[in-house]
Amino acid sequence: MNPWDEFVSRLAAGATLLSLWGEPERVHLALLDGGAIRHLARDCPDHRYPSLGARFAQAIRLERSARDLYGLDPVGLADRRPWLDHGAAPHAYPFLPVEGEALHQIPVGPVHAGIIEPGHFRFTCDGETVVRLEARLGYVHRGVERLMAGAALAAAAKLAGRISGDSTVAYALAFAQAVEAALGVSPPPRAIWLRAIMAELERLANHLGDIGAICNDGGFSLMLSHCAILRERVLRAADACFGHRLMMDRVVPGGVAVDLASKGISALGALIAELHARFPALVTLYDLTASLQDRTNGTGILHADLARRFGAGGVIGRASGRDFDARRSPGYAPYDALAFTVPVLGEGDVNARIWIRIKEVEQSLGLLRQLLASLPPGAIATDLPSGPAGEGMALVEGFRGDIFLWLAIADGRVRHCHARDPSWLQWPLLEAAIEGNIIADFPLCNKSFNCSYAGHDL
Repeated sequence: MNPWDEFVSRLAAGATLLSLWGEPERVHLALLDGGAIRHLARDCPDHRYPSLGARFAQAIRLERSARDLYGLDPVGLADRRPWLDHGAAPHAYPFLPVEGEALHQIPVGPVHAGIIEPGHFRFTCDGETVVRLEARLGYVHRGVERLMAGAALAAAAKLAGRISGDSTVAYALAFAQAVEAALGVSPPPRAIWLRAIMAELERLANHLGDIGAICNDGGFSLMLSHCAILRERVLRAADACFGHRLMMDRVVPGGVAVDLASKGISALGALIAELHARFPALVTLYDLTASLQDRTNGTGILHADLARRFGAGGVIGRASGRDFDARRSPGYAPYDALAFTVPVLGEGDVNARIWIRIKEVEQSLGLLRQLLASLPPGAIATDLPSGPAGEGMALVEGFRGDIFLWLAIADGRVRHCHARDPSWLQWPLLEAAIEGNIIADFPLCNKSFNCSYAGHDL
């Protein structure tokens, strides 16, 4: 059996597709198999390779993207439509047809109300009930892989941290870990623990924001106001700790760019105490508001088999029974030395996705307490060797789920870098979750997923 067929057989046997990507005349495939990351590169001198998407739906969009970017043709893939390249189609984008009496279509976007990234949603409805949703994305494609190619490591690290701004710490961490793996570098222990503090602060800020925003889309703006205040507290604490509200450019290859001083430690302790005091009352408010529960319970159900097949990460997967967290498996320091629980529920609805976020807020507070209590002394960065070549991979748990990053280094610069946002595997599941719901519940379902446009479009 050739290596490609062997990887396909592992995927059929239950391995999880991490990503599929291209570069000129080569296609790459990465799987999570038995807790280990496996990577394969296949040369494509004729720009053709056997399609994974013909058998595994989770690969379809990745293959369409690689076809747009590098001209790699997935032989056997039925969906030949362009994905990222909006200028390649000579006519209007051919959305998938739906047949039936009395059906009508509602186009939404790509421009939306408020400050939000662009994406087009095509609803086919029977009255108020959604029969099919198809999303068309790619409007914020920025050519990140091309910008990375040939960049110095420091410049590429800045680009990585800007792939999806709300996950800047997670992306910077994935890039740094991949560089360190490629160069055989180990960051100092203190830097590893400071990275985890930043990652948990980022998780806290985003989960608090999402909880409030989901409730707001359910017509309960009071939760949005209270959660926004707590989110602001987290951002201010991050600024006090690391000199930037989003902690952008603070995680770098080899360590971190800034240390945590006594002022920051005090701010972090005060934040933990405040959230412990104020957050439980908001949980009770959500749980006892019957009108809100009526909107979230049983709405937008993502079934467990789909979550498993697509390898859905983060809140989306864990609310639908997929017990996976990259901090635990494959795992990385310092989480192997910390006590935490990965919350998992089986209902798969909007309510379950809110509760996973609630439980993760509680877990992050516990992790921050442990990190502060055991923060090691010492240096915060180590020098990188100059001029070597190598390849490295990383799988990092962001607030949306697992971020996969692979890169190749030549002469001390990035030869090629590929990053896969969890949203690549979550956007198609939103299309499935909204089916059978009324169109007025789409904002609620959409926000409970909170997929990234920028992280997806690259």
